[in-house]
Parts: sequence; C-alpha cells; structure tokens
Amino acid sequence: MASKKASRRGFLKAGAAAAAMSAMQSAGAQAAVPQAQPQKSLKELVGYGERSHFVTSVRVPVVERPSPDQFGLIFHVLTPLQDQVGSITPSSLHFVGTHRGSIVPDFDPKDYRLMIHGMVDRPLEFTMDELKRFPSVSRVHFIECLGNHSRPEYTTVQQTHGLTSSSEWTGVPLSVLLKEVGVQKGAAWVVSEGSEEVKGAGSFRLAKAMDDCLVAYGQNGEPLRPQQGFPLRLLVPGFEGIYNTKWLRRIKVVDRYYMTYNDYGHIQKDEEIAALTFQWGPKSVITFPSGGQQLPGPGIYQLTGLAWSGGGAVRKVEVSTDGGQTWKEAEIRGAVHPKAHTRFGMNWKWDGQECVLQSRCIDELGQVQPTRAQLAQHFKVTPDYYKTHGVQGSDNMIQPWRVASDGSVHNAIA
Repeated sequence: MASKKASRRGFLKAGAAAAAMSAMQSAGAQAAVPQAQPQKSLKELVGYGERSHFVTSVRVPVVERPSPDQFGLIFHVLTPLQDQVGSITPSSLHFVGTHRGSIVPDFDPKDYRLMIHGMVDRPLEFTMDELKRFPSVSRVHFIECLGNHSRPEYTTVQQTHGLTSSSEWTGVPLSVLLKEVGVQKGAAWVVSEGSEEVKGAGSFRLAKAMDDCLVAYGQNGEPLRPQQGFPLRLLVPGFEGIYNTKWLRRIKVVDRYYMTYNDYGHIQKDEEIAALTFQWGPKSVITFPSGGQQLPGPGIYQLTGLAWSGGGAVRKVEVSTDGGQTWKEAEIRGAVHPKAHTRFGMNWKWDGQECVLQSRCIDELGQVQPTRAQLAQHFKVTPDYYKTHGVQGSDNMIQPWRVASDGSVHNAIA
C-alpha cells in the first residue's frame, strides 16, 4: 500500500513538472533554455576564456580620425564609459593613445632592457627578470589623454570622455630603482623614453619620480597588453597621459627640464596654461543617463558616473538635476583610491519634464571641478569661445546632459 502511495506521489510530481514545462514553452520561454554557442574552440575557451556574445561593448575611434587609418596605423581609440560598471576598466577596453605613426612594437621580454643613467652613481641596465626580483606593488590609477576634450558636436560620453581609463597597475616603484642607482646631488628632473618609432619621451620633476611613479609590467592581474606598452611602461599618476611612457626603455636623471618630442603642441608660452598640462584637476562625468541613451519613461533611475583627480583622492561628488541651480551629494559606490576613477551614484526620480543633469568632483585638496563659464572667466574669454576653440590646458569642465521630455539624452554644452 505504501509502495502504491509513493508511486502515486511520484506520478503527480512528474505530471506537475511536465505541465510546468509545457506552460513555459507555450509562453515562449523556450529561449531561456541555455544554448552553448562557443565562439572559440573548447581548447581556447579553457586556455583564456571569452565574454558572452550578448555583451557587445567596444572601443571606437575618435570622431576626427579613423583607426586604423589609411596606412593601417592606430590613432586615438575611445573606451566605452557608458557601458562600464564599477571603476576598473577592462584591459581589452582601455583607451589607446596614438602611437605617433608607428606600429605597436612586439618585444620579447627575455631580450628587453631598461637603462637608468645620467646623474647617478651607478648607471644600470635591468632585465625584466631583474625588475621582478624587486618587491612589487599594485595600485589603482587612471590615465587620461590631454586630448580628452568635450565638444558640442560629440554626442556620447564615449566621445566626450573616452580618452580616460582606470586600471590596477603592478610593478616596481621608480623611487626604488632610483635609490638602487644612486641619484647625485643637483639632480632635479628625469627624462623617460619609450621604444616607439618616433621616440616617446617626457620630462618631469625628480620629486614626482620619487613620490608615486611606477615602472609597471602588469595591468589588472596580467602582463601589460601590447597596446599598453608590453613588456614595460611608466605610470606617472595624476599627470597628463603622455607622461605615462609606453615600452619604457630608458630613464635619464638630469638637472633641468628637457624639451622632447612629446612637448610639441603641449607647451604654451603662458606659464599658467602650461602648468595645466601636468596634473589633472578634479573631474567627473555622469555615464547614465548620458548622451545617446534613451529613458523609457518617467520613474526612478540609478543615476551613476565616474569621478577622479590628479590631485589625489575624490572626497565628494555632487549632482545637479536642474542645470546647476541646486546640488545634492551623491553616494560613493566602491573603494576610493588616490588618482583613480571613483564610482558615484544616486537614486533619481524623473518626472518626465526636460532637465539638465551634471556632476562636479571635489578632491582631497579641496579643488572643485569648474563650469565652462568659470574656466572662461579665469582665462578671460567668453563661454562661446570653447565652441570653436580648444580648451587651454586640460579640460576638466563640468559636462551637462540634457534629458528631453521624450527621454532622449543629449550633449548640453551647446
């Protein structure tokens, strides 16, 4: 009798399961059944893995110039900030700066050397193995190209701000290597040089080199990618991107500022402007909602974005939903690292009316991200000047997004 009851219960369970499956299929749920669609061989998937084919976020070239160009070379390539979650940029989506008319070098790390010389007691050449014998550190820092300017004709956050990315970098502090070679009295600057066909080089003060610079061989837990300087690059946290020399091969300690190829188009006669090309000021941008996106209708949304500063850690981010008339402090969502992207966000209830969204960053030095009008007043030009001219120094001005009554989002600079 007990056996019959058990059998009956099993039959009822099986019948219920079959009915549920039938209902799911009739409701069109058949597509929810997992379908294996490997884009690579199983051996390749085991070896390195692959993102889902439903994830389509990609880098794009800047508006002004295609990449690859007619000669097959890479110019600036923009990271898709609008699709990023958290604050770390995937290595494969990190922005790429121009390689100055050269192909990406392909170096065997076994043969690679870094030379440190100049005003030092013991000029030395380091192999990659020797560099990795020094104690390593890992730090999160952003890199941003000076060309990261927002213009009225740019329609998305990828176009207005896509020349910045943030990664965890691993390597040896430059200060450790400089102590190893022994810096001589009177030294005040260093010159770094890369292995590009047109030599990438930059001068910056010795005090910065001894502070937080990093000779990096790792990015986000793996070796640098070729487009990011494999096998070795320099990290100069908070400084304009061009100082973060890729394919680093030489560092010379000197007693004065040396003009290099990198200075072409970057150095201005006005010292006040020239100073702005070294350290980035506080900056932020809302990535959702942002240009080119569409809100389906009124309701509560998670407004979010990124903030950073070359002056140190982000201390506060404020958001305005009425074009800057009033401000509300946003939540910092995630870890805060000095000179790194910081995720912020807040609950935002959209009533369906047209509005202008914008954010501003305040860093640990107390610096406040300026509006376009404030920067124009500082440089004694009209705000309309920036519609037709470039921004002096680095562009860290507040980026406004206009949300139209139909839910479409547009660049509100114009």
